[in-house]
Amino acid sequence: MRTAIHPKYYPDAQVTCACGNKFIVGSTVPEIRVEICSSCHPFYTGQMKYVDTAGRVDRFRAQLETIGTKTNRLSKKERRHVKRVEKIQTELSRPNSLEELRTAR
Repeated sequence: MRTAIHPKYYPDAQVTCACGNKFIVGSTVPEIRVEICSSCHPFYTGQMKYVDTAGRVDRFRAQLETIGTKTNRLSKKERRHVKRVEKIQTELSRPNSLEELRTAR
């Protein structure tokens, strides 16, 4: 077996939760910070607790409000068509010759 290829093992690594709970585990890093642990997680405590990491629920609700109804959205086929038409229009608006390019300026 090769030597010195494994990370250092800390048998007394301290885990610190956002709720203030601390406990010791074995790990390859000396200190670990977590947002939820077994003493504050709703599954283990039996309490109904609203757990929202980084405003995910708010972002999801905001997305739902901006989407509106399905009639406002385009299908994939329609989006492709719009993109194709825009590309054709930009190609047609470009000068065809060097002379047109000079007079456009």
